[in-house]
Amino acid sequence: MVKINKEQRVGVFVDVQNMYYSARALYDARVNFKEILKEAVRGRKLVRPIAYAVRAGEKDEAYFHKALIEIGFEVRLKDLVVYYGGNKKADWDIGIAMDCIELAPKLDTVVIVSGDGDFIPLVEHLKRAMGCRVEVMAFGRSANTKLKEAADEFTDLDVGRRFVFSRK
Repeated sequence: MVKINKEQRVGVFVDVQNMYYSARALYDARVNFKEILKEAVRGRKLVRPIAYAVRAGEKDEAYFHKALIEIGFEVRLKDLVVYYGGNKKADWDIGIAMDCIELAPKLDTVVIVSGDGDFIPLVEHLKRAMGCRVEVMAFGRSANTKLKEAADEFTDLDVGRRFVFSRK
């Protein structure tokens, strides 16, 4: 663990669906996004916290999105697309990557909250071309191993389980 510089400017980019499904599959639990944001910032200067979520027409969905806003996130929404045959898609990977790259000049540290291995090229680019420190937070058991290795720091949300709530 590196000593935290409180002057670092931090951007937090949360792949909500990745976190939601990981917590559900691993623990049959909900994600504590408030605690995740607190851990991601760790007393540094928060520039932008953005949560990328899907509008799927689920019960209590609007309440959940409002709760994210109340925690302090800027919430970006994308509609779930259902294809012929039942396949569903609402992938935010490119949107997250574009925002990270566009905001990187204003940031010292980018925190990506996702275990999705598709973010490996983004992590490498942010470090090499943009000069940012990149931290990844995810549930270690479901996070891509190469993504964990590519990050300057990996926070395993499995540890201590303070990042999940019981579903009951």
